[in-house]
Amino acid sequence: MKVLITGGLGFIGHSIVQKLVHQGHEVHALGRTTYPSKDKLIPGLQYHVHDLSQSVLSPDWLKGTETIFHVAAKAGVGGKYADYFHANVLSTENLLHAAKQCGVRRFIYTSTPSVVFAKSSICNGNESLPYSTENFSPYATTKALAEKCVLDADDPSGMRTIALRPHLVWGSGDPHLLPRVIARHRAGKFKIVGDGTNKVDLTHIENVVHAHLCAFDAMIADASLGGRKYFIGQEEPVPLWPWLNQIFLEIGLPTLDRSISFKTAYHLGQGIEKIWDIFRLKKDPPMTRFIACQLAQDHWFSSQAARNDLNYRPIISMSQAMEKTLPWLRQLSP
Repeated sequence: MKVLITGGLGFIGHSIVQKLVHQGHEVHALGRTTYPSKDKLIPGLQYHVHDLSQSVLSPDWLKGTETIFHVAAKAGVGGKYADYFHANVLSTENLLHAAKQCGVRRFIYTSTPSVVFAKSSICNGNESLPYSTENFSPYATTKALAEKCVLDADDPSGMRTIALRPHLVWGSGDPHLLPRVIARHRAGKFKIVGDGTNKVDLTHIENVVHAHLCAFDAMIADASLGGRKYFIGQEEPVPLWPWLNQIFLEIGLPTLDRSISFKTAYHLGQGIEKIWDIFRLKKDPPMTRFIACQLAQDHWFSSQAARNDLNYRPIISMSQAMEKTLPWLRQLSP
């Protein structure tokens, strides 16, 4: 089967690519990188350079494609809203347009639980949660807009679409989450935010990839599956700060004991956002309102809908994931 993966050289996208190539599919990856590293261009993968935010894909590239995994996105906590809008919303609209024109049958969108984040904790949240109205994160806001576009494009007589919301993806090769946390801690710029008891659901990359393949198989088996979103989690929420301190100990760093209240962090983030906006600073701000909420509050979700509709079950536990990831994390230490 011919399959297209956007962001096919990224952390999640390339892991999906490897699985699909191994299964014998004709796999095409789309990205903006002109010269991918040799380790990314695995045998059996066909790579195309294209910026989806600039124009619609050529019909020739999508001819015969049956399924699209739209993984590519601009993530982060800083930067201009317009950049996030172009990368996350316009790109998605252009891809949906091309997919419809070319008769693509299935469209699987990699979304995020951030689309429902607010100022309050979320415990065992499900898909009935409304989209956030806070607008304190350009990433979350534009991912929500894109997700709506995807679900609105679902057509029972044409292309079926679903959205997957994996939460805090981590594992060997993670370019964002844990490396940044470790770097900030090593630089002495990291503190516990809140009372340190909040629980979160961190999802290992193997479970995230497995969820995408479960969705792929489920949509092939059931043509009526579409127009729905699904939280994808580890199903083992952990106390965030003890979990991080365990990692710090394992890689030879001191544990965190300094803290800042959620209220202070939230207002500090609000002030920093204004400074970043006034001076148009490009680097990621050290604190934002969104980061304060992420670090201080509970946010874990039920995967029951994905279990029911997609037959998703985590294939690796937190303890197994930690054991597999620690050797790589130790390599990040100087």
